[in-house]
Parts: sequence; C-alpha cells; structure tokens
Amino acid sequence: MRIGITCYPTYGGSGVVATELGMELAARGHEVHFISYAPPIRLNPDSDRIVFHEVEVTTYPLFDHPPYALALATKMLEVAESAGLDLLHVHYAIPHSISAYLARAMSAPRRLPFITTLHGTDITLVGRDRSYLPITRFSIEQSDGVTAISQYLKQRTLQEFEVRKPIEVIPNFVNCELYCRASDELLAQQRAQWAPGGEPILMHLSNFRPVKRVPDVVEIFARVRRAMPAKLVLIGDGPDRGMAEYLVRQKKLTGDVYFLGKQERVHDKLGVADLFLLPSELESFGLAALEAMACEVPVVATNVGGVPEVVTDGEDGYLVAPGDVEAAAARALQILDRPDRGRAMGQQARKNAMKRYCASKIIPQYEAFYHRVLAASARA
Repeated sequence: MRIGITCYPTYGGSGVVATELGMELAARGHEVHFISYAPPIRLNPDSDRIVFHEVEVTTYPLFDHPPYALALATKMLEVAESAGLDLLHVHYAIPHSISAYLARAMSAPRRLPFITTLHGTDITLVGRDRSYLPITRFSIEQSDGVTAISQYLKQRTLQEFEVRKPIEVIPNFVNCELYCRASDELLAQQRAQWAPGGEPILMHLSNFRPVKRVPDVVEIFARVRRAMPAKLVLIGDGPDRGMAEYLVRQKKLTGDVYFLGKQERVHDKLGVADLFLLPSELESFGLAALEAMACEVPVVATNVGGVPEVVTDGEDGYLVAPGDVEAAAARALQILDRPDRGRAMGQQARKNAMKRYCASKIIPQYEAFYHRVLAASARA
C-alpha cells in the first residue's frame, strides 16, 4: 500500500507513535509518505520506502495566523496525486482530519479515504472548550475509519461526542527488539557517568507539559533521596523544565539530577534505569511507561486514563493517585529496597509488554484496518 501519514512532528506521544508506525509499515514493504510542516523527531530518513513532504505555509499580511490546515489539505492532495496514495492516515482530529476531509473532497471523483487516530488531547480539549465540539465531531463522523489508542479514550470519545461512527481500539506499541535492557557494556558506561557509586537510577521521559507534572517527579525523587542515595535522569524538554530545574536547585539536588533534554535514541537511556516515574495528571495511554517496561524497568505511575491498561498495579509497577507524591515515593522505595532492586518486577514488565504491545502484534491490526477501510471505500 501507499500510505500518507500526518502527525505533529513534535516531542510527544502521538508524533512518536505515528512515526514508529510509518517506519514499521515501511519495513513491512509499504510505501509511506509523511506530510507535515517538519520531519517527525524520531523519523529515520534512510529507508527508501519513506518520503517526507514539507507543508509550506505562505505568510500574507491578510492573515494574523497562517492557514496551516488549508496548506496541509493542499499538500495532501498534491502528494496523493503524485504518489498515487491509497489512503491518508492522520493522527489527531484537529486540524489534521479536517485537512484530510478537504483533500478527499478535492480529489473527487477519485476516492481518497482517510483514517483518523485519536490520541487524547484532541478529545480532552473539548472537555475544556466546548466550542470545538461540532468541528471535532464532524471530523470524526466524516472519517472513513477511526481508531483510538485505548479503551479509555474510546469511551471518553463516545461520551463527549455521542458519535455514531464505530471506533476501533488499536493500542500504542513498542518495537520489542529495539526497546530492551541495555547491554552490559552500555549499562556499565552509562552507570559510570550517572551513578558512579552504584546508586539506583530513577528516570522520567516526557514533553514537560503541565499535564505531565514534572515538578512531582522532582518531589518524589527528593523523598527517595532522603531515604537512600539515588540519581534522577530527566529526558525531554518543554514549558515545565524551568520549574523542575528550580526545584532541583531549591532542594539542593543538583549533583544527583541530570537533565538530558530531547533525545532520539531513548531506548539506549531507558534500558539503564532501575525505576521509571510517570506522575501525570492524565494519560490516554502512557507510551513512555510502555517503553520503559519493554526495557525491563518497573513503573510508578498515576492511575489515570489509559495507564491502568498498560501498568498492572503490584505486578509490573505501582499506580497511585495524581499529586500523591508521598505514596509514589513510598512505592518507589518499596521497589528499590528489594534485594534485587526491582529486577524481577522489571522482567515481568517486559513480559507483559511483549505479550500485549509489541509492534509485531499491533502493526498487523493497522494493516487489516486499512484493508477494511479500502474495501468499504471501493464499495461506496
């Protein structure tokens, strides 16, 4: 198949999943065309089955804000015609599915079906601003196929929008061959850099938006640090990094905390950790937790949204209430105080990740969904 994929190319779960999906599809012989204003952050451009098409938005005095949705629709149509795309797969309803809807209309009488994958913010945004409800509902209803990344998100969408369109749950996934425990050589190298005294390493990965509650990561670590020597590694960047850095200085933890910024090969870092922290206010799935689990790292996370579908409390990690840094720290210490420093729980985490969320299990679900959408489009 020839598939056009549009996503936000920024450091966030939806962009990561869309990029990984495209690369997995290319590895399985499909031709994938990414259409966005910038290359996705984890995109490997070396594959001869992957092409990136940049959406250029013209600045014109008439517009206070450049009309990206219209420029995107035009680019989608251009790529569909030049590359002979079979379908478009857009990630996030707003504005990507609206652009795909326009591209499909402009391509008539040729059929150009499009699939919308809901990731979370495109749905929860409506809970805060109801003015987006009509256009979001319309984009979902007009999609030729709709998927959601968790059962939680599917139910939330049905409740918020009362849509009639069927929604298929195809969860996020991880490349289980790539995401695994670090090799002995890399493990020794990174530990010598971050924890030369053999201290346990706690880790967090996110885009540092307020919903991720990064200051809570520092608060949890401060409590762990009072009980035992430990190190904290923070991967990512975003609006709350300044607050996190301030807390680290205020609590005199500077020598024990590493801010790595944005990283492309996060699997090399995650596979070194002893514990992963994800104290988010809301997660529609919890991709970062899954990536850590695949690397044999137990997780302490919040029991919100789709996280309980990923983390099994007491088995491959622990779940606590959002904002309860005391409980999170207690659970972290419960893992790190074990003689094996939580290794058995980490190994169980990988087993659970491999059983349910390996790319080898999820990508065929997308392929089957594509075929069903194409078949239905041909009959229409």
